[in-house]
This record gives sequence, C-alpha cells and structure tokens, in this order.
Amino acid sequence: MFLGHDLGTGGDKAVLMDASGTVLAEAFSPYAIDHPRPGWAEQDPGDYWTAVCATTRQVLADAGVDPSEVEGVGFAAQMLTQVPIDAHGVPTRRAISWLDARATDEVDRFIRRRGGQRVVRKAVGALPSAKDVVIKWAWMRRNEPGVWERTAALTDATGYLVARATGVVCADHTAGGGTGMIDRRSRQWSRALLGAAGMVRLGDRAKLPELRACTEVVGGLLAGPASELGLVAGTPVVAGIGDVPAAQVGSGAVRPGDAHVCLGTSSWLCVTTTKVADLPTHGVFSLPAAAPGTFATVGEMETAGECLDWLAGVVEADVGSLIAQAADVPVGCEGLGFAPWLFGERAPVNDTAIRGVFLGLSLGHTRAHLVRSVLEGVAHNLVWLLEVAAGRGLAPRRLRIIGGGARSALWMQIVADATGLEVDAVEYPQFAGARGAALCAAVGTGHLGSLEEVADLVGITATYRPDPSVAAAHACIQQALRAALPAAQAHAAITAAGPQPGA
Repeated sequence: MFLGHDLGTGGDKAVLMDASGTVLAEAFSPYAIDHPRPGWAEQDPGDYWTAVCATTRQVLADAGVDPSEVEGVGFAAQMLTQVPIDAHGVPTRRAISWLDARATDEVDRFIRRRGGQRVVRKAVGALPSAKDVVIKWAWMRRNEPGVWERTAALTDATGYLVARATGVVCADHTAGGGTGMIDRRSRQWSRALLGAAGMVRLGDRAKLPELRACTEVVGGLLAGPASELGLVAGTPVVAGIGDVPAAQVGSGAVRPGDAHVCLGTSSWLCVTTTKVADLPTHGVFSLPAAAPGTFATVGEMETAGECLDWLAGVVEADVGSLIAQAADVPVGCEGLGFAPWLFGERAPVNDTAIRGVFLGLSLGHTRAHLVRSVLEGVAHNLVWLLEVAAGRGLAPRRLRIIGGGARSALWMQIVADATGLEVDAVEYPQFAGARGAALCAAVGTGHLGSLEEVADLVGITATYRPDPSVAAAHACIQQALRAALPAAQAHAAITAAGPQPGA
C-alpha cells in the first residue's frame, strides 16, 4: 500500500493506493488561508501537518489497512508557497502562499537594479512578478532580517512536510524548477541564475536545500511523526513533488505530447514535453517533471473554481445548485461575458494587477447567466492559453481533466465546445495530485518499474466531444474576452495611481 498527500491551498487530500494504482480510500481535511493585509496570503504550517495527520488516519481507518502494510509515503504540495525553516526544522515564520503578492516594491527594485524594464525583458523575456519565489526571498531578506538570519533552509510546502516527517531537509526537482533558479537539464542550482537574482552571499546560498529526484527515498518516518500520523516508524518517504507535476502523474498524462488541465481552485494547462518550451510573456514555463528527461510545460490560471466560490458567496447559494441553474442558459449567456482574473493572472496574460470583468451585463440577465458566464470565461481563458501553447508547437490532441470541475458535465462540455478538443474526465479527479504522489512512492520503493507505466493505470470515466453547431458562438466569446484585456489593464493602472493631489 502507498500513501499520497496533495497539500493544496484550502486543505490536504490523501489517498491510500495499492501497487496496481487502485485507490482504496480518500480523505480531505480543510484549513484556512489568511489575508492580513491587501495582497498578502499566509497560512500556518502547523495546520498543514494537522491536516496531513487527520487524512492519514482517516484513509487507514476507511480502508481497514494495518499501518504496517503501508510501504511508502509521497507528499505533493502547492508550488511556490514558501515555508522557511530553522536548523531544527521549525518554521521561522508563517507560510507565504503562492497567492501572495505583497512584494511589489521588490519587483520594482529588482528591475531598477538590473537596468530597467527593457533590459530585463530582453534578458528573460518577461518582467518578474511579486508572486515569484526569488522576489519573496528578497522581500523576506529586506523586511524580516531576523527571520532571514534564523532561516536555515528555504523550503516550500512539500519540503517542509518531508523535513517534518523524516528530519531530512531537501527539495525535489520540481520545487527547484519552480524557483526559476536551477539548470533544468542538470536539475541542479545554477550559480549564474542565483547571482543574477541577488543570491550572492554564501550564507544566502547555504539556505538552498539539496535537490533530489521526486521518486528518491530520502529517509524513513521518525518515531514521533510516525506516531502522529498513525504509521510505522521507518516507513520510506520519497522526496516528493509539486502539485502540478504530481497531477501530471496522477492524471496519467505522462507521455510526450500528453496534456492535462486542472479545473480546481486555480487552473492550469500542463503539456508533457522532452524540451524546455518557455513563453514567459504569457506565463508559460517548463518545469522538470517527475520522469527523467521530461518536463511539465505549464501555464497557470490563478482563479477558476475560486471564481465560482466567490460568486456563490456573493449570492449566498451552493455552487452545485448554481451550476444546475446555469444548464438552461444558452451558449454566450445572451451577451454576457466574464474575464476570470479575480486575483491577477499568470497565463495566458502575465499580469498580477489586472482584475476580473463582467462584460455586457444587462437588466435581462439573471443569476444563472452570471454562473454560466463564469464557466465560459474560465474555459475561454484556457482556449487563449492553448493557442499560446500551439504557437510554441505544443498543440495537444485531447485533454485530460482533473479537479472538482471534472465532476460537472456542463463545465466539461463547455470546455470541449470552447476548445474544439475531446475532453476526458479522469477517475478520482479531485485526488489526482495525491495519487501522483503515491505513484511516486510506488516507483521509488521499486513496486512500479517507472513512471511511464502510470499512463496505463489511470482510467477515464467519461469523454466529452465538441459540438460543431456552437463553434461560432464560442468564437464570439473568445473575441470578447480578449477585448476585455486593455480595459482591465487600464483600470488597474488608474486604480494603482489613486486620486491625484487636489482631486
């Protein structure tokens, strides 16, 4: 048996899986995210561990499995979230979430010190974002020098869980790739990139964990953590993996040219490639994937299901009931459109300042129209991203869909109709990341020969085919979404400038 965790933004998902890939039990335990100031997003790392312990005990109980039968543990977690730890593995501050955008001043300073926007764009293809890991590091170094000095290791959420479970401090290759500071071919820290990012002091570089392969067994569970989890001390633990590459494994889309889409709180498109295929101006980057010699070429959309949750909160209704109401609304929502940039965007528009837009709202529109426009808006943001990827030679033949959105037949059909691609719903769609982590543990302990075998272990529950009769309507929605961008950017600039003196 193999245990996999997927530590997300809103909670931890866990699965217990056998060597054939069959999920025997699944569990979820939520925790909060705090926004102490505008643009800030933090979490308590202790909440992460509490949730991991709760879900572990639950899946063991639900499956009726003795802890001694668990032969390997894998952790996956939200990428880019920073959990700095001291020499004893204790966090030196609250986790800074991947959503956090506090470090805007550091972005300006970074650009200014490197010759201005034109020079930086020419050098790396795009301007850095306040959400980038190296910018978060710079913010901590400048604003929390005491925290910085006490920090022995700059771990992410996955690294924190591995360190807490085993006492071993390391980072997996996908975590290193998420920082943008590694040589992606050798999968090791790049001195040149670290120097360019301002990590020049030896003391700063000493905070960087050793990079390990996702499937490598790095240690066994310590007695204390094993007791808290309800497992046996010494149970092998692999280095772990970021949530997006974990979902790549758990979706079964591991062969070159395969693609999966997550429709969760956030959303992403991930294409499996054998080469680096960056498009930084559109927020698309290639990360080392779990399988050697492959990459997860990813474009992340910041809010997807979160848009539905926001709307449900505003109108005080259940998401499921809202989606049911939207089923009777025609394609195009009778002129209503939605741009799903509620917390800025990474891909296909790399701009943390823009915000969402409803287009064409009229007295004739109802709550059901609003809901369907959100579903269509997220789908068409994906269409835009797919076109960007196709321009780089990464046009997938079909899509595998994971995340909570895969449970909605309406949303899946909208995605198929908007993209013009056949869309497959993957089994256990909300637990693909946890399943991917468990599969990494199965490979690392020798119970699976390689990650390539995963493609044949992941089943499809339904396939949705595009309806040609609505293609023209979806083309209009796409045009409207792109027309919203200049207005959204102009609004963001005006809002940032604020009222003028004397106004």
